[in-house]
Amino acid sequence: MTREIQLIPSSGAWLECVLGNFDEFLIDHAANERKASSMAMSLVAHYPDKPDLVREMVDLALEELTHFKQVIRLMQERGLFMTPDEKDLYVNQMRHHVRGDTEGYFLDRLLSGAVIEARGEERFRKLADHLKDEKLKVFYMALANAEKGHHQLFLRLALQYFNDQIVDKRLAEWIVMEKTVIEGIPVRSRLH
Repeated sequence: MTREIQLIPSSGAWLECVLGNFDEFLIDHAANERKASSMAMSLVAHYPDKPDLVREMVDLALEELTHFKQVIRLMQERGLFMTPDEKDLYVNQMRHHVRGDTEGYFLDRLLSGAVIEARGEERFRKLADHLKDEKLKVFYMALANAEKGHHQLFLRLALQYFNDQIVDKRLAEWIVMEKTVIEGIPVRSRLH
């Protein structure tokens, strides 16, 4: 059974900010794709005894790097360059909710990954719906669809390693936590 993650919609203020500062958004987007690849590889390093997880996370890391490469190309077409790393306020606040005990930590890594990817899907889809440039519109719709696959992957893995009731209960908690985080951070031309 497929579970859908229903997050509150991103604000119109966020969309307006991104559309008004798209170059800044692209730079942040590239950084997020690179970090997503690193996060997948950190799960590989942390759980080498889980072959299904390792296989899926290696594939995810490669896909995220492909997205990174695609965004870098868009940036270069616009004469943009990467900037020094900046902490992602949204991701860092989400990480504060990851429990420290072994089982809780693993489940929370999977579910926070699912929720973060679901937010990426929602935002890329909203952006694609409002972009004037047809090439960018197609690109961001494809990314939204990829993000949907990613959040479904994290949910599938959570359900593989934990029972349904535990996953459903904690996922509901993550959705509430994400709402608090997304509403509490300033509106900026960032993915999160």
